[in-house]
Amino acid sequence: MLGVARPFLLSRIFSTLLPLLGLFGCSSSQPPKAAASRPPFQTPIIGVVPAAPAASVPQLPIMLGIDVLEAEGFAKVKGKRLGLLTHPAGVNRRGVSTIDVLRRAPEVKLVALFAAEHGLYGDLPASVKVPNLVDKRTGLQVFSLHGQTRRPTKAMLEGIDALVIDLQDIGTRSYTFASAMKWTMEACFVHNVEVIILDRPNPLGGLKVDGPLMDAQWAKANYVGAFRVPYVHGLTLGELARMGKEAPGVLEIPEEARLRGRLTVVPMRGWTRAMRWPETGLTFVPTSGGIQTWDAVQGYPMTGLGSYFDLSPKVNFDIGFRTGVGSEHLFRGLSANKLGIKLEVLEKELAGLQSQLPGLRFPKVSVPNSKTGQPATGLYIQIVDYDDWRPCELNFWMMKIACKYSKQNPFAATKGRDFSGFMRHLGSQAFFNDIAAKGAAVDVAAWLSQWREQGKVYQEQSKRYWLYR
Repeated sequence: MLGVARPFLLSRIFSTLLPLLGLFGCSSSQPPKAAASRPPFQTPIIGVVPAAPAASVPQLPIMLGIDVLEAEGFAKVKGKRLGLLTHPAGVNRRGVSTIDVLRRAPEVKLVALFAAEHGLYGDLPASVKVPNLVDKRTGLQVFSLHGQTRRPTKAMLEGIDALVIDLQDIGTRSYTFASAMKWTMEACFVHNVEVIILDRPNPLGGLKVDGPLMDAQWAKANYVGAFRVPYVHGLTLGELARMGKEAPGVLEIPEEARLRGRLTVVPMRGWTRAMRWPETGLTFVPTSGGIQTWDAVQGYPMTGLGSYFDLSPKVNFDIGFRTGVGSEHLFRGLSANKLGIKLEVLEKELAGLQSQLPGLRFPKVSVPNSKTGQPATGLYIQIVDYDDWRPCELNFWMMKIACKYSKQNPFAATKGRDFSGFMRHLGSQAFFNDIAAKGAAVDVAAWLSQWREQGKVYQEQSKRYWLYR
């Protein structure tokens, strides 16, 4: 997933979507036609996210997949030797770890744990290899799926009847927990181990779809783009798992393995697609070092692509934007010092884009720097209308601004510069080719309009995998 400091017309859209039961899509090979701009959102609302009406907030939290499993007497796992892929956010609605719930479950034997990116306890940075170890708290073997291998091996699955997956995703394609689920499904199907998904909310809700789809050429063996869906995909992990099981070509395994693979999804109760995280009544448990809050969940799809950089000598790629203000507001604060853009100039640039970025405002904020004690100042990305907000689009205006102020187009081919990591996140080769060739002259509005139309088609077709309305 993105690290903190690492570095048409509707008729044409149907022809660009590949036949994953109508779900796969790729970018058009030509720049799209210009789209008409949308008038700005005018209503001033104070606060980062408007509070939900009291009537829409449930009296009790929804039941997560683990809660439903428990309420049904653990019937789906009784008598089985279980492996469990989870992390600190894998808790029931009372905040009890799924590890402990399954360890106490009658007639259930939890025999091994599996850890994805950031480790079993979420204490490792992005991209850092997770070691195999014995968990001191439970005495169980912990197999790393973010170390020497990212798929469970046959040896790891030995003696396991079913592998339970309880991961909290954030609804954005490059966040790697969906990939961990998919690659685990592939291994389990090949080695004849049942997969059981304990479903959880998509924090952004199930109605937000935004950004480019993943091209086929970048999808293969892509851990930050395992599913060929829009960057903000609008599905839960359980629904993505159904897509993998039911649609030919999603899983990178032989068809006979997919067809014989056993998938059980334990759905939530009480969750609806219109629910944002605050409306679930659940406490947000940090899913990684960079995603500590609901604010960061919303910020990740807005700025992760537009602030991408990797300064390692083999990559040497830096768009130039940074997120955060001092040590606060990761993915929600914005600055462009690396581009030489003063805050006042950036503020003016974003103000000029207000009609293109409905639902957003960019107030200046100042916070104490925890290291120096001096105030740090930046622009805060404020969501003033959640319904109008399009989660992914700011990234591409950031890229255009970077081209305008950078001494050299950051997307232009240069000796010693490797774009492949960025492309595995972005997914659209056609857009990349266009901005590499045109720089600040790229027609971002037209690309966004095209992706919105593709997103409508995708969302309609993805309904066959929905578990909730």
